[in-house]
Amino acid sequence: MVKVDKNKCIGCGKCVQICPKVFKMGNDGKSAVKKNTKAECIKDAIDSCPVDAISE
Repeated sequence: MVKVDKNKCIGCGKCVQICPKVFKMGNDGKSAVKKNTKAECIKDAIDSCPVDAISE
């Protein structure tokens, strides 16, 4: 199950660009999981997060 730590997230949007079927930008300007599914792009999104806010 993928999740975003809202305390770490800075809202850069890289995860949304890399994996839009799983991530979205929330009303708070931070990343959110829109669909918790298995997707190959999740690992790339985790690796691209500059503050390590995404985990599985």
